[in-house]
Amino acid sequence: MKKKYFLTIDQGTSSTRAIIYSRTFNQIAKYEVKLKKYFPHNGWVEEDPNEIWESVKTSINKVINKAKISSSDIISLAITNQRETTVLWDKNTGKAIYNAIVWQDRRTSEYCNKINTGKLNKSIQKITGLIIDPYFSATKVKWIIDNINVAKTLHKKKRLLFGTIDTWIIWKLTNGQSHLTDITNASRTMLFDINKNKWSEKLLKFFKIPKSILPKVKENVSNFGFTNILGNKISIGGVAGDQQAALIGQACFDKGMCKSTYGTGCFFLMNIGKKQKLSKNKLLTTIAYKIHGQKNYCLEGSIFVAGSSIQWLRDSLKIINSTSSSEKLYSKADKEQNVYLVPAFNGLGAPYWNSNVRGAIYGLTQNTGIAEIVKAAIQAVCYQTKDLVKSMEKDTGQKINEIRVDGGMVNNISFLKFLSDILGIKIITSRYIESTALGATFLAALHSGHIKDVKQIQKIWKKNKTYKSNITTEDRKKLYIGWVNAIKKTIFLSD
Repeated sequence: MKKKYFLTIDQGTSSTRAIIYSRTFNQIAKYEVKLKKYFPHNGWVEEDPNEIWESVKTSINKVINKAKISSSDIISLAITNQRETTVLWDKNTGKAIYNAIVWQDRRTSEYCNKINTGKLNKSIQKITGLIIDPYFSATKVKWIIDNINVAKTLHKKKRLLFGTIDTWIIWKLTNGQSHLTDITNASRTMLFDINKNKWSEKLLKFFKIPKSILPKVKENVSNFGFTNILGNKISIGGVAGDQQAALIGQACFDKGMCKSTYGTGCFFLMNIGKKQKLSKNKLLTTIAYKIHGQKNYCLEGSIFVAGSSIQWLRDSLKIINSTSSSEKLYSKADKEQNVYLVPAFNGLGAPYWNSNVRGAIYGLTQNTGIAEIVKAAIQAVCYQTKDLVKSMEKDTGQKINEIRVDGGMVNNISFLKFLSDILGIKIITSRYIESTALGATFLAALHSGHIKDVKQIQKIWKKNKTYKSNITTEDRKKLYIGWVNAIKKTIFLSD
């Protein structure tokens, strides 16, 4: 009998999920393992690399049992992952020399501010499409090499290895046989030349990062090695960073198509085609994908806090019992109150790129209660999305008419309605809930030959619902002006 299933690992910031898909891309089973974050100092965010690996093993074994299938039924394995998060480890022992420094971590802010001269920033943007910021992997790698003594010792012994989370998982799955990354994850390190498709010697020299520790870069659809984790030899055929995987899962293969993912953070991507375009409005230019030799670029806007603001309400403020209860509270909020929450818990991402600013709430009155604060947290994600849309339209000179959305927050109808209201743009959900995992699965299917090309993916994708704006242009402007003023005040207070 032919093999029937694809196995996909979706390693995110908050959890690791393993998903079984059928040959027709129906989700058969899913298993999720939550991950713990560590905050050693203000602005520092870490995870345990070994815990991440254990969560991968657990989720794989559990999902196979849940689906009641044999590992011999698996066609191929796919990986998608949180990007920029950095791990360094000992090649001989397979042990990480320090915790994984998560993409949200801001410990290198002072260093980034120090080197952030106009000339260097322009050079880095020209080479990588990125801007100087602690968000990316380069300064995280440098910090570990400069501050963890064993790093230099292992490098001298030619035993030090670096990887983003995809590389760490691939290396573990293949028992150290594959030290590889894909082109989308590489493009988020601030070390990769997105024009020449190779590690930048100039930037490696500047950051004093040895080239020998870096993984080999491959296309998204490639042979990333084989794993025997389930007792049978399984090919790893598709890998992509989570946001590019979501772009693929949403079938945004045509120039001008946009998707926005609302998970821990929010990531808005527009496919800009075969030619890269550098942003003049503080967005990022990154590689969307490289499939069968065809490389496309995208513009990206990154919001550091989206769904994590709802988690903050639940876990830190303890004013809600669950993330699902936020929608009920939203509907109970006083419509006469305009409360603005600026969730700059770890600084602000695009288009502000300010590491120093911290969160604030504006418009509080004696009548402000839990419902109004919850509503403000949800609306803040929508306002930040509008910031990105405005920047993207300026960069491209193109009006955005629709956005395909995914991620955990998409389950909140109130959020989707206000998103459409404040943007004045059609918001489209997909029939496929797990766009990120699905995108990675499509890559594995392309590698196995089960899918021939991206046109076939476009035919598979189906929309679920469309949300359209129900407020006037005047009301939209008034609401957004309130947000802009809140942002200006918050940044002013941080200076």
